[in-house]
Amino acid sequence: MNTCLTIAGSDSSGGAGIQADIKTMTANGVYAMSAVTALTAQNTTGVTNIMEVTPDFLSDQIDAIFTDIFPDAVKTGMVSSTELIEVISDKLKEYDAKNIVVDPVMVATSGAKLISDDAIETLKKRLLPIATVITPNIPEAEVLSGLEIKSEEDMIAAAKAIYEAFGCAVLCKGGHQINDANDLLYRDGDFVWFKGRRIDNPNTHGTGCTLSSAIASNLAKGNDLDTSVKNAKDYISGALAAMLDLGKGSGPMNHAYKIM
Repeated sequence: MNTCLTIAGSDSSGGAGIQADIKTMTANGVYAMSAVTALTAQNTTGVTNIMEVTPDFLSDQIDAIFTDIFPDAVKTGMVSSTELIEVISDKLKEYDAKNIVVDPVMVATSGAKLISDDAIETLKKRLLPIATVITPNIPEAEVLSGLEIKSEEDMIAAAKAIYEAFGCAVLCKGGHQINDANDLLYRDGDFVWFKGRRIDNPNTHGTGCTLSSAIASNLAKGNDLDTSVKNAKDYISGALAAMLDLGKGSGPMNHAYKIM
């Protein structure tokens, strides 16, 4: 069985983070493993507390995985401190990890910044250059490119700037009033649009985590990047279309829709 590692924070409500990643990886046919960067107390209405792990403990988790069940792909999610980003970068390079998918969680859909400027700079210098593909949303792509994005042409320009700065493929996620859930994959001067259908479901908690984990799962199985993105978008569309409705806020998707 192919294997996949998620390095991210725990979501106690199960809709995002480590829990969403493990569900997604399992649903996409790979064996899921995890290295937890932080514990959170959260539900569909928000986050009430966060407790980060120490850099040494994160390092030990990653060592334990790579020295026993070597992952065929790795996905990283929200990591809020410079020290933890440095540990992740150092360990992935030490073990020559392959198929690294970085979800550069920096800016919330609301526009609120989620990590410090120092951590963003460390992410740029240490983690993005070793990524196979990164999956920024529109606000994150603006931060990484330094460009304002108001149109599909702007998405192309921003993705090109990010690729040229960091050398990794870029899946710039649509939405945010730019288009109808169409994502742009850019690498090495070439780009392709992956069309998506806008699903009228307010329960979208964990969509970014889920998409990046589905891409990593497909890469772990040996699919090329284009096929991995297409399969991941098909999966997330199905999970949203299942119209799961849990909680008092923006609820989770049905990650297990294929088996229920």
